[in-house]
Amino acid sequence: MTDIAIIGAGPGGLITALRLHQKGFRPTIYEAAPELRPLGVGVDIKVYGVKEIEELGLLEEFRAMSVDAVDSIFYNHYGQEIYAEKCGVHMGYLHEQRFVHRGYLQMMFYRTVLERLGEDAVKLGHRVVSYTQDDEAVTLEIAHEDGTTEHVTHSAVIAADGINSPTRKQMHPEAAEPEYSGITMYRGTTLRDPIRDGHTILHIGDPRISTMIIYPIADDFEGSGKQLINWVVEVDGEEAIEDWNQLGSIDDVIPLYDTVDIPYFDVQQLMRDAREVYLFPLIRHTPLDNWVDGRVVLLGDAAHAMYPRGGNGVCQAFLDARVIAEKLVELSDPHDAFVAYDAARREPVNRIVMNMRGEGYEVIRRMVAERTDGKPFDDIEQVLPLTEADDIFSKYHALVGQPRPGFDAGEATGFRTWEEVEAK
Repeated sequence: MTDIAIIGAGPGGLITALRLHQKGFRPTIYEAAPELRPLGVGVDIKVYGVKEIEELGLLEEFRAMSVDAVDSIFYNHYGQEIYAEKCGVHMGYLHEQRFVHRGYLQMMFYRTVLERLGEDAVKLGHRVVSYTQDDEAVTLEIAHEDGTTEHVTHSAVIAADGINSPTRKQMHPEAAEPEYSGITMYRGTTLRDPIRDGHTILHIGDPRISTMIIYPIADDFEGSGKQLINWVVEVDGEEAIEDWNQLGSIDDVIPLYDTVDIPYFDVQQLMRDAREVYLFPLIRHTPLDNWVDGRVVLLGDAAHAMYPRGGNGVCQAFLDARVIAEKLVELSDPHDAFVAYDAARREPVNRIVMNMRGEGYEVIRRMVAERTDGKPFDDIEQVLPLTEADDIFSKYHALVGQPRPGFDAGEATGFRTWEEVEAK
């Protein structure tokens, strides 16, 4: 059985270890951090991501720590509704769409790895600096916090070492320097009573000024009886380092939402009540033309870092994990397995990477702003007909591997929330 090393104990690396364990492998994970803690804010796990979690036997535990997504509603910069769609099983998919705290998701995977693979399966405080290889094995140079180094050898290496992957830099030095997009993202969490029904993701704003996305990521958070709400604001900004844990200030973004008036909650108060605010520049990484170097392969953000829009970064890493495990079973030679994984995954994911550089389905808010010259509208159907928005959304969902049920049959898949209320 192939002796496999995984670099990185983020969600991608951990779920890869679990997928490999399902296939009879027992990989070793090397993680630079001396301790894993539930860092980060919210992630939106799409239906195809929930399917992967279910296949690992973790669906009930995942449900207990996450929130079911029911509705997704889009508003302009005045709080006027543009479009709404159902999510997950409420749309007709076979699996749920769920919102969760990224750190809690990572810790669930971490606990499961230790339970299934053993306490020694994850080597914390082991920062992989570089690799060398021959026809038979890969040797990793590992640095420890005390300044010492060591070398370990495995027959194959899967690098899930994140957005700033040293392995990618060694494999593709010409593509190592990313480019700032000009957009800065502010991410925060607020503890409060549920917004609307407690199962809604809100998309607010005129993209020419700023955009905001809001969704719940935990019910009864830490026994408080309240929901933990995740919110994200995008705005033109100045270049900063690519670090998920930089602290930001709400004072930079609150004034951008002076015009927003949504009857059931105060957007600005949500930001004022934030427990934490992080700043992150949106960085463009050049899509790679190859993820494989001999017995070493890239996975997750190391292979296809994309804008954190639409929940596809982490979910695509889940798909990477399943495919790479399948290929390592089908093909006895690790290099051949990695080449087959690359052939199956790279081009489809690169298309998603490029789509995320645009606005995906979020483009509808820009379209409305441009068609109304940034002013309030009287009738959304005269500005952006439901059928036109449906077409935009259906193309996007198909791109990421979740075609919308009913669309090909000519059924309307979006709706107006006021019509839904009237129907009741």
